[in-house]
Amino acid sequence: MASSAVMYSTIGNVAVLTMNKPPVNPLSHGVRQGLLDGIQRAGKDSSVNSVIITGAGQAFCGGADITEFSGQLKRPGIVDVGNVIEASDKPVVAAIHGYAFGGGLEVALFCHYRVATKSARVGFPEVQLGILPGAAGTQRLPRVTSLAVAMEMIAFGKPVTAYDAVKCGILDKIVDGDIVAEAVKFLAVFHNRDLSTRRLSKLPVKDTEKKDALFEQALIQVNRKCKGFIAPIYCLKAVKNAVEYPYAEGLRMERELIAQLMGSGQSKALRYAFFSERNVAKWRLPSGENHKTAKANPVRTVAVVGAGTMGTGIAVALITAGFDTFIIDQNAKLVMRGAETVRSLIEGGVKLGKRSVQEAKAALSLLKPVTSLDEVRDVDLVIEAVFENMAVKQEMFKKLDAVCKPQTVLCSNTSTLDIDAIASVTKRPDKVIGCHFFVPAYHMRLLENIYGSKTSASTVATAMELGKRLNKVTVLVGNCHGFCANRLHGLMGTESQFMVEEGASPEQVDQVHEDFGFPMGGFKVSDLSGLDIGWNIRQELLKQGGIKLKPGERISHLRGRRFCTLGDQLYEKGRLGRKTGKGWYRYGEPGAKIPYVDDEVTDIIKKHCQEVGIERRAIPTQEILERSLYPVINEGFRLLEEKIVSCPDEIDMCWLHGFGFPRYHGGPMFYAEQIGLRRIYDKVCFYQKMHPTVEHWQPSELLKRLADGNVPMKQWSNELPPSNQQALSKL
Repeated sequence: MASSAVMYSTIGNVAVLTMNKPPVNPLSHGVRQGLLDGIQRAGKDSSVNSVIITGAGQAFCGGADITEFSGQLKRPGIVDVGNVIEASDKPVVAAIHGYAFGGGLEVALFCHYRVATKSARVGFPEVQLGILPGAAGTQRLPRVTSLAVAMEMIAFGKPVTAYDAVKCGILDKIVDGDIVAEAVKFLAVFHNRDLSTRRLSKLPVKDTEKKDALFEQALIQVNRKCKGFIAPIYCLKAVKNAVEYPYAEGLRMERELIAQLMGSGQSKALRYAFFSERNVAKWRLPSGENHKTAKANPVRTVAVVGAGTMGTGIAVALITAGFDTFIIDQNAKLVMRGAETVRSLIEGGVKLGKRSVQEAKAALSLLKPVTSLDEVRDVDLVIEAVFENMAVKQEMFKKLDAVCKPQTVLCSNTSTLDIDAIASVTKRPDKVIGCHFFVPAYHMRLLENIYGSKTSASTVATAMELGKRLNKVTVLVGNCHGFCANRLHGLMGTESQFMVEEGASPEQVDQVHEDFGFPMGGFKVSDLSGLDIGWNIRQELLKQGGIKLKPGERISHLRGRRFCTLGDQLYEKGRLGRKTGKGWYRYGEPGAKIPYVDDEVTDIIKKHCQEVGIERRAIPTQEILERSLYPVINEGFRLLEEKIVSCPDEIDMCWLHGFGFPRYHGGPMFYAEQIGLRRIYDKVCFYQKMHPTVEHWQPSELLKRLADGNVPMKQWSNELPPSNQQALSKL
């Protein structure tokens, strides 16, 4: 008898098996057993001549139950169920709506037929977890579609639409209306057909004569797009095995390959990232209020103050998510230029196939360019995106506080500045919060929300709900200079400049970063964002502290910030990065993307080192990697000590989604556990002796304690000291 996880019903002579674990209907043990029981029951029922498999709710099936990955898989497995489906002498059709991903698509490929709604999508996203389709997907897909399509879908994990799936042979038909009713009509025509040609395990793989060329082409693409990532290569091997070996042997080799991947550090990192993205949404304030107890204010209308690069990017994200959005700047010319930028970005998405013409029109209808703050007095939430200067931001918040209704939440898109100082000029500090977007705001998935000492739980809940509606990975952190993301990222940039002073070249450091898996090296990123950004931040800090750095000075006691003056010399020569055609690299023209090593930069570096008395040396690759990442890890433990973050997941999600840290390394904190905290601590101590005046090499007390106790990562949060308000007050 079918389990409660799968509902069994009949429509005339058709048995309907409905996976009943919405919203995603994962293939947990109960669902697998229910499908097996249902197929066997239908096979024994003489009044049934065919079977439909579908899913309850909004989707067919999202795939395997990932929570079962860590233990022994209980029988029956997906292949066990699939073999019974395929062997059925009564036709079985998969009725797909929403999506059929991973194991869900594998179940569908065991069926004799597959029909889907227009909006359905199918795919194999397993590679995103560092594994491959492990229930015959690598062996069955190339038997129903071309080898090239199979390799691309499995190695890159991108889903395809129902229309594309029909074109390439994965689906048999697209239907309108109720998916089950349409599947019944389909079976009325096909239930008497010969099934011998519908059992994929008995069919040959397509395009076998092209296998070597197709494999080499796919491998080139994988190495170009997924540098250092092993799972896509294993995916290609598994698909190629389908060509070179009989079905049963290919299936055995598929199991071997997935077993190797499951035990790899990369897969563990990717599974950690998968769960961490969900864990960071479960926020908690020092007061004890949390995501369960706090209630978000309803937000329907939003105002974005500032029509520059950041403001327009935020506006695109908002209108795409369906918010009525005002965009404001100081004069009509700036506002209209900003509105035109938004329009261009939305229409560009149409050209790239990211949205339909109708979706673009709907989004643009929500945009309202205005020049007066009086016109936004009734909005539910404001996001300030003006110049990164405390005086400018405080002046804007005074105005917003005076104009906006008392319930309006006021957000600052600051990347470094003190949220409490911004809130102090208002009469509603409880409704002030930082909402740090990353460039481009409509694309980058990280939203770093920062609570101040007086920010209310409902304000936090509102900002976190905003991030959710924008489809962001939203991390809540405490208030300090640079918060979590930029406080840590600044160390990597500063230490990279120190290494260039000591003997490395910018291109050498960048190559180490890219070989590790970053999409772009740190100096190339600096050129992309603009050297003036970092310069402005440093000048603001130095101005606040009344400090003037000397050439070659490596440390300022201002809030523990670390500085290197080398980048400032490039700025002072007008080398602002891509926008001026020259920064750490030379570009063909302003705005060009391809970097070239520039002899002028080499000369500036050498002259600088001579003037400040630094004797340059050859710096090995391993040292570059350690000095780029280990200060970040050390400071990450300080963030935990100071309660700026509540768990290491929050640090790692900032790096994965804000700075392109390779997902298959999990994030700097997960990477630290993989390396071993004892090794990390010892190396931090080693570099501290080399650079005794550089504060970021002073070992974290928490790092030392965890290393001494060999404490596993899942217990790090339990090892945190009570909230240290004295430490917080110094930041």
